[in-house]
Amino acid sequence: MAVPAFSDISKASNDVLGKDFYHLTPVSLDVKTVAANGVTFTAKGKSSGDKLSGNLETKYADKKNGLTLTQGWNTANALDTKVELADTLTPGLKAEVVGSVVPDKKKDAKLNLTYAHQAFTARTFLDLLKGPTVNADFTAGKDGVTLGGTASYDINAASVTKYAFAVGYKAPDYSISLSALDNVKLFSAGYYHKVSPLVEVGGKATYDSKSSIANPVALEVATKYQVDSTAFVKAKIADSGIASFAYSQDLRKGVKLGLGAAIDVLKLNEATHKLGVSLSFSA
Repeated sequence: MAVPAFSDISKASNDVLGKDFYHLTPVSLDVKTVAANGVTFTAKGKSSGDKLSGNLETKYADKKNGLTLTQGWNTANALDTKVELADTLTPGLKAEVVGSVVPDKKKDAKLNLTYAHQAFTARTFLDLLKGPTVNADFTAGKDGVTLGGTASYDINAASVTKYAFAVGYKAPDYSISLSALDNVKLFSAGYYHKVSPLVEVGGKATYDSKSSIANPVALEVATKYQVDSTAFVKAKIADSGIASFAYSQDLRKGVKLGLGAAIDVLKLNEATHKLGVSLSFSA
């Protein structure tokens, strides 16, 4: 198994703390279908206040040659294209060309390279039109321990504009991570534990050395309980006083319902609470 990428060193705890909390979007709809020739079509829509947004995406994968082509269009009139080539030039190497065009407004083009090995993983993200800038990260690991760093380099200014470091340890049923982000000014510690086949818990503490508030440390803990093979519940509490809850249920094969709520326990009498519902179809 390859060493996790830099952004995945804290993945286990981040998933418990941030994934599947449906209150973040009041209403969302996701429809995914697969044609007989393997082409995948995905339509997504969501509401946020008085705004509606949506995205249409088509994905074609030629697994034999390691080629994947993804084409998308959204309500912001952005045309997005991604071409992926994996394990073709050499095993473990994946190349991506990502482009986005909003007619008469803006254009983006990026080249991403990832090389995954049993002992290390290296990634480079080159913004071809802005800067240009190069973002790169590198991780190396052995026996469950992963060390990594990332940096952003402005080619025109010939200077490093951003950097970060992280270390993590992963065991069969738990993992821990320590990160020094934002030019070593934001520090984070994450913890994940699979207590049993049905229960997972995660926690994170973040210290912002630049913060001017009295208590610059933020804490949050979350848990996930697998009710059965078709449903789970999640709960999270943060020191800010926000309690979040989620429930996911497979109504039938290919149909999933998600319900979420966030309650500000410090302002129970105020209209600061949030509710969300998600419905996903796949065929």
